[in-house]
Amino acid sequence: MTEEPCQCSDCKRFYEEHDRLIREFPTFRQQQELNWASVQSFRTLCSKVTNELQKKLSETESNKDISSEEKYISDEEITEALDELESVNAYLYSIEALMERIFDTKFSNNIELKFKEIANELAPDPLNVDRLILNRLFHQTPDFPDKKNLN
Repeated sequence: MTEEPCQCSDCKRFYEEHDRLIREFPTFRQQQELNWASVQSFRTLCSKVTNELQKKLSETESNKDISSEEKYISDEEITEALDELESVNAYLYSIEALMERIFDTKFSNNIELKFKEIANELAPDPLNVDRLILNRLFHQTPDFPDKKNLN
């Protein structure tokens, strides 16, 4: 017996995003590029925040007379965040190294077409007319009545 997937709002959002990424980037090559761009943008953002926090920390250390009202992020909070960001950046570099190995993999057009075929099966377009009709029919069956048809 298979376990039903979680239906909490966070999981539903994840499933929708998961399916959207499969639909919009259905080939191996597109997935490679998408994941590379994702890791790079995450690394860029983390590096920029790290630099800004280091700058803020050195400014507050040189200006000890700044009132606590002017500091909306405490030195302790900045130091903790910098430690965490150092770890995150190390992980991101590791992911990048692994992904470079994935980029060595190339497939023929026939295999890329197979990826597209499987992508359509895994994540069909939710706005496809046939799917919308089926969904509407499903929601009106006696086993699963439409809310408007409750007596």
